[in-house]
Amino acid sequence: MTLWLTRIVPSPSSREARRDLGGSDQGIRLHQRMLQMFPDGVEGPARAAFGVLFRAEETPRGPQILLQSRMEPDSSRLPDDYGNVETRSLDTLLSNLHKGMVVNYRCVANPVRKPGATSRKAYRLPPVVALSGDAAVEWWERQSTAAGLEPMHINAHPLATVRGYRGSNGSTARQRIQHARTQFDGTARVNDGDLLREKLTAGIGRGKAYGCGLLSIAPAR
Repeated sequence: MTLWLTRIVPSPSSREARRDLGGSDQGIRLHQRMLQMFPDGVEGPARAAFGVLFRAEETPRGPQILLQSRMEPDSSRLPDDYGNVETRSLDTLLSNLHKGMVVNYRCVANPVRKPGATSRKAYRLPPVVALSGDAAVEWWERQSTAAGLEPMHINAHPLATVRGYRGSNGSTARQRIQHARTQFDGTARVNDGDLLREKLTAGIGRGKAYGCGLLSIAPAR
């Protein structure tokens, strides 16, 4: 199975791109925009059907959007002036993964824990608690180990929380979305190439529809 990585550099002159990237509901707007590049009418959630994972990030040259998918996206379905789009296959990278290989990684994720019923009652906790600081780093250590990696260096810094409503009409207009985000960067050693390929395809943690969970790796120099 081929995985595709698409890099979108939004045009500063595009009104649609500026709107998608602005505000705390960025992840919700980009979710809708990314799915626009894939066929309509699939059975079940389109994000899962096409293996769509994405994140927006700042670079020294400005913002960019990274999109990973199991189907090559059709960029002609974006607005004409949206930005520059480049797509390439990840087959070579994935096929070369092997035990002992050192990689650089990046993942914007939603680190959380789910307290048990007793703790929730005793401390009046919500069903899902967002993690930060050392607790977020420990969460990432567990997640990356479960993804076939041995983390060697971890840099974690919080990003703005994704907030907004799932839709604009009907019942979805009342369904509130909130995902705390942390960006994890660093180096790691590959312990299990097959497991890593699986996790690269599936994504990490919660909030995958809204810009969380895309794990990117590259061979360390």
